[in-house]
Amino acid sequence: MTSACPSAFNGAAEAKPTGSSHDWCPLSVSSPPVTATAPFPYVGLLSLAGAIFVSVTSEFLPTGLLPAMARDLGVGISTAGYLVTIFAGTVVVATTPLAAVTQRFSRKSLIVVVLLVIAVANVLAAVAPTYGVLVAARIMGGLAHGLFWAVVAAYAAHLVPAHQLGKAVAITAGGGTAAFVLGVPVGTAIGNALGWRAAFTIIGVVVAILALVIVKFLPPVNHHVARKAGEERVPLTRDPSFRAVILLCIVILIILTGQNTFYTYIAPWLTDVSSFEPGSIALVLFLYGGAGIIGLIGAGYAADRFPKKAFAGVVLVVMAAVLTLALVTTNTVLVLIAVIVWGAAFGGIPAMLQTRMLRTASFRTRDLSAALQTTAFNVGIGGGALLGGLLLDGIGLEVLPFVMILLVATGLGLSLATDTAKDRRERRRLRQE
Repeated sequence: MTSACPSAFNGAAEAKPTGSSHDWCPLSVSSPPVTATAPFPYVGLLSLAGAIFVSVTSEFLPTGLLPAMARDLGVGISTAGYLVTIFAGTVVVATTPLAAVTQRFSRKSLIVVVLLVIAVANVLAAVAPTYGVLVAARIMGGLAHGLFWAVVAAYAAHLVPAHQLGKAVAITAGGGTAAFVLGVPVGTAIGNALGWRAAFTIIGVVVAILALVIVKFLPPVNHHVARKAGEERVPLTRDPSFRAVILLCIVILIILTGQNTFYTYIAPWLTDVSSFEPGSIALVLFLYGGAGIIGLIGAGYAADRFPKKAFAGVVLVVMAAVLTLALVTTNTVLVLIAVIVWGAAFGGIPAMLQTRMLRTASFRTRDLSAALQTTAFNVGIGGGALLGGLLLDGIGLEVLPFVMILLVATGLGLSLATDTAKDRRERRRLRQE
């Protein structure tokens, strides 16, 4: 008997818990495949996209409301800004442990529960009488948000066969892109018109409504794997896909750190290094986000047909666009074009990375891999913002795009090296058979 857990087909129907622990996996896999003739689950995937839209909007809602929140609570803007850091830090710390503890529970039920907790957290934030209560509300939201992503990141793989995975992930990832293009700006507009507390209240109500949509339209899935009689249990860390999952998490962390080292400070870069007026920054960022939608649509097509080449191609385009920004800072037309190209190229990268993770992880390690992926993304987001701030204070804004290029190139290099090593092992295995 072998000592590893091979990959499995996708599950299609909700099953009762099998009694298997999240710390262990059996040595063979038996899970019903999603048939290629089954209708593509547009309604279920769109409901997931809606849930992602409200969750991401809730996460970043404070960014456009910081001045008003700071004035109302009697704190500095930087202190109010820590609300975003606290939220992200909570996600990083809590996601993997919460995913492990809730491994036996229905995936659909967990999504509904965490959405309701997010709704409550937003309402609590809206009525918070002090900064401390608001921090507690953000921690509650961060706990739910981390578990939400640990479940949602793997959900699409349970709904579609492998050859449709890129398309499915692109649809669900569209919710996150829409949150930046539409959700956060609209939330900011509501906050400016009606007050920041009204914005949090409204998003809380919308999140609760989306929980009801999930109850109605999201198909349940089977994420449990039955262990046959006589099968041994081995740690998930001995699953043959686990090493590749960790390497991919490192790639995600490096690339997201590079992206956020520069993008976090793109507004002051545009005004202080380039020659944009402060009033035009919102339009530039809107164009960046809108271009990301185009990239996301392209990613859904490319990730299913030529995933490795497409990923390398868009990363190279990102690097070229950012290098253009760094070299033609005074030419606003070229800078604007480069920003749009950067947004379009990077818009597909998160979906490509998520698709690759779902194809890399075995069936048994999908939930753990989704949790690790969520952690890597958030460490990259927070770490990039921290690194960019340190570089900004120590050297200046001008260096940020070059550091981003270096980090993104490092992530791409590690990805290519991993692919090459995997291909060599596969060729050796075929020659030995």
